[in-house]
Order: sequence, then structure tokens, then C-alpha cells
Amino acid sequence: MSYGSSGVSRFLGGSPLGVLLRLLLLCVIVGLVLDQLDLDVFRLLDYAIDVVRDLLANSADLLRALLRYLIIGAAVVIPVWLILRVLKIGSGRT
Repeated sequence: MSYGSSGVSRFLGGSPLGVLLRLLLLCVIVGLVLDQLDLDVFRLLDYAIDVVRDLLANSADLLRALLRYLIIGAAVVIPVWLILRVLKIGSGRT
């Protein structure tokens, strides 16, 4: 076996023909399971595309909500943190 083919075998995880046969068998099994579950790959892709579109469409609302939560939280966290830092410095512990 030449160096190039051993590199290919190492990359594929076995002989190319063996890997091809395993992949074909796996494709048939997955296709059978998806068909039995009445799942269509094109419907799944359409759903994934719709999810991405919704995320992009709603990203402005999401960012607005996150910014609001950040400001509300900071109104409490920052003063408490500052008070604790001042008290810690005043007690001589750093």
C-alpha cells in the first residue's frame, strides 16, 4: 500500500470500499427510519430554514429584551458590587 492510500484510509477510518459500503448501509437504514416516521428531508430543510428566518426576524426584539434585562440587572448588581468593594477595602482585606 502506498503512502497516499494509507493516508486516505486513515482519514476515512478504514478502506475506502469498506467505508463506502458502511455509509450506503447506514443511508438505507436512516432512510427507512425517516420514511417510517413520515419525515421528509425537504420538509425538515424547510423547517430549518423557517427557524433561521424567524430567528433573524425576531433578533431585534431579542436584542431589545436582552438589553432591557442587562440594564435592570445592572441597576442592582453594580451598586451592590461597589458597596461590597468599598466595605472590603475599608476593612483592610483585598
